[in-house]
Amino acid sequence: MKDVSRAFLDESRAFLTRDYLPQIERCVAQLTPEQIWSRAGDASNSIGNLMIHLAGSSRQWALETIAGKPTGRDRQSEFDRRDPIPTERLLSELRAAVEDVDRVLAALPGESLLTTRARHDEPLTVLWCVYHIVEHFSMHTGQINSMTKALVGELTPVEDR
Repeated sequence: MKDVSRAFLDESRAFLTRDYLPQIERCVAQLTPEQIWSRAGDASNSIGNLMIHLAGSSRQWALETIAGKPTGRDRQSEFDRRDPIPTERLLSELRAAVEDVDRVLAALPGESLLTTRARHDEPLTVLWCVYHIVEHFSMHTGQINSMTKALVGELTPVEDR
């Protein structure tokens, strides 16, 4: 039987690489650049901003918090951006971030899940950090799905896993 800790890491990686990222890619493929960067209002984010945010947040949690490699992230700039980034570059950056996270999670030994890392002087287990990466990605993927549906109507179906 597979070790529970390894199964948790493998399933976490699968959620990111086989479930959430393809959903975002499917949404973006149905949108124009103008739709990707449109906002319902000043207090709202665009799909483009959410994609930049997912790349920054996921990298920060995996690379910086878990692996100890500074990312130099400027969180606020992810939401402040108004100038569009070309769609393929936006997708490429998100894909690269997911690959970075996947690489970190693949290399983690299962026994490290209960070790702690410090984030803003708060001790968090690696398990908590991984769980947060996945749930955070899930939340914003749902927002992107909902925003896309509001813009284009019915979404192109995606195969169930």
